[in-house]
Amino acid sequence: MTTQQSTPPDWRQRPERSNIPVIRTMVWIALHLGRGAARTLLYPICLYFLLCSPRARTASADFLERVLGRRPRLLERLLHYHRFAATILDRVYFLNDQAKDFDIRLHCPADVEALLAGTGGVVLLGAHLGSFEAIRAVGRRRAQAAVKLVMYEENARKLNAVLGAINPALGQEIIGLGHCDSMLKVQECLERGDLVGLLADRALAGEKRIWRPFLGVPAGFPLGPFRIASMLRRPIVLMVGLYRGQARYDIHFELLQDAAEPARGQRTMQLEDTVTRYAERLEHYCRTDPFNWFNFYDFWA
Repeated sequence: MTTQQSTPPDWRQRPERSNIPVIRTMVWIALHLGRGAARTLLYPICLYFLLCSPRARTASADFLERVLGRRPRLLERLLHYHRFAATILDRVYFLNDQAKDFDIRLHCPADVEALLAGTGGVVLLGAHLGSFEAIRAVGRRRAQAAVKLVMYEENARKLNAVLGAINPALGQEIIGLGHCDSMLKVQECLERGDLVGLLADRALAGEKRIWRPFLGVPAGFPLGPFRIASMLRRPIVLMVGLYRGQARYDIHFELLQDAAEPARGQRTMQLEDTVTRYAERLEHYCRTDPFNWFNFYDFWA
């Protein structure tokens, strides 16, 4: 598959649909009335967004049709929205140090477990699939290494501001992209032995992408996160935190690339192989639980 400079849908420019008073009300209900009461309110909220967000609704239906091999039923389309809303609600509890109330199951081969428990630092590559907050909760619970997330903060600023107020100390676990010292902070974290996470599924407008088969159709994956991960010369591990309904999460880690220096002239081939492996495993987990896919825009554009 080829790489090319292209113009994917700029998800950063989408207006944030969050409403701060509504978010604060939901956080209050979640923390004072409990998860059951808060989850009851998710159904009318999801129905509203299903009816009133035509572009996201179209993107959701398109993705579900590709992964299911048929047109999704109305309840399946609503479930897609509900899974997304449920993971946002659960962020409240993870940020409030209530991870013990969840059934979080870790799936990690022994060799990857050894890497994550080591002191050399590991790059985690994820996607907008399931919950990264559940992964961070596992890291805090195991207390072996801090889990930092490198991300663009602009596209969900309202939501992140309200949720960040629940536990301001966790704001230190976010490294914002687009700053002159972003990569320096990443390097410092890795040298301390931290786990540094990058979400590698969304391309920026004008960013070079590499095309790989994804659910039967070529999709453009951004080269930036993979180049960053490769330059850091640390093991690269896939991370996925699937929400399974009720209070259960399945956390998966898989090795994508070791830290060995590639042979002379083989760096590009190694990078492309990592993208291929990433796309293949991302498709695997999408098929495992399609309703955890939280890219509500045309991913194949």
